[in-house]
Amino acid sequence: MSEKTGLQVSFVTINEDHLGQRIDNFLITHLKGVPKSAIYKILRKGEVRVNKKRIKPVYKLQLDDIIRIPPIKVAEREEFVPSKLDKVTRLEDDILFEDKYLIVINKPSGMAVHGGSGLSYGLIEALRVLRPEERNLELVHRLDRDTSGCLLISKRRSVLTSLHEQLREKTMEKNYWALVDGQWDGKTKNVTEGLRKNTLKSGERVVRVDNVEGKPSHTRFKVLERFNECSLVQASPVTGRTHQIRVHTQCKGHPIACDDKYGDQAFDAGMRKVGLNRLFLHAHDLSFYHPKNETTMRVEAPLDKALSNCLLKLRAAKES
Repeated sequence: MSEKTGLQVSFVTINEDHLGQRIDNFLITHLKGVPKSAIYKILRKGEVRVNKKRIKPVYKLQLDDIIRIPPIKVAEREEFVPSKLDKVTRLEDDILFEDKYLIVINKPSGMAVHGGSGLSYGLIEALRVLRPEERNLELVHRLDRDTSGCLLISKRRSVLTSLHEQLREKTMEKNYWALVDGQWDGKTKNVTEGLRKNTLKSGERVVRVDNVEGKPSHTRFKVLERFNECSLVQASPVTGRTHQIRVHTQCKGHPIACDDKYGDQAFDAGMRKVGLNRLFLHAHDLSFYHPKNETTMRVEAPLDKALSNCLLKLRAAKES
């Protein structure tokens, strides 16, 4: 996508990354910081032209279309993210893979994937500060705030579309490591309880098992390692429901260590004695088809010190 900016108007030439996208959705992404109402207003008034012609908001962009965008004030979308904050700059060290199409990052525990709900910024906003030249950085999927591990971010709309299709078709493989209470039964390889999302009066989201009105859900499990009073399991979600792994382990009587929403207080107290002070849920590896390189990629995220030290202490206790 090439862009020429004058004093009065700007012109954008469409390449294959935006082929087939609706003009309104393109402008919403391209003019980040501009209210949607303002975007629809300039469309309605005919101030946005494609190949010198007026178009409707539903117009789908074609290759080499030239879009005329009128002067419009764009708020700086990153101004609230402190670019020199250690937490932001350290994200450079967490990048596991990057090319001109996408990023895979080892998301730290405690960092939300995006701002909102009282948070001034999240990981995606921080990455936009670190990569100001990338105007189209978007989350491909999400991780809970307290979950660490592999997170995929696209740099091109065409890449985002392809990766979303892989998620829908369930061809993208995501494996999580979770430390759970008790001895997980090796015969329990599939958990398929339906899940229903509830919002409490406080605004907090809580998910419950509901096989009548809940959404169909499926997680595959296998035991990786056993300890005296807990198990390290690999959880592979087939569906992608909110808090799916956390609720599926809980409903089988094996909540995840230090889960403040679905956990067991006594188990968590024991885990804190071995130094664990965060949710032990980690997106360990991610496999997907790279839409541009046309190869299948597998990216693995190492455990942080809190998780790896916890496992070392549990192994030592088991051997003593």
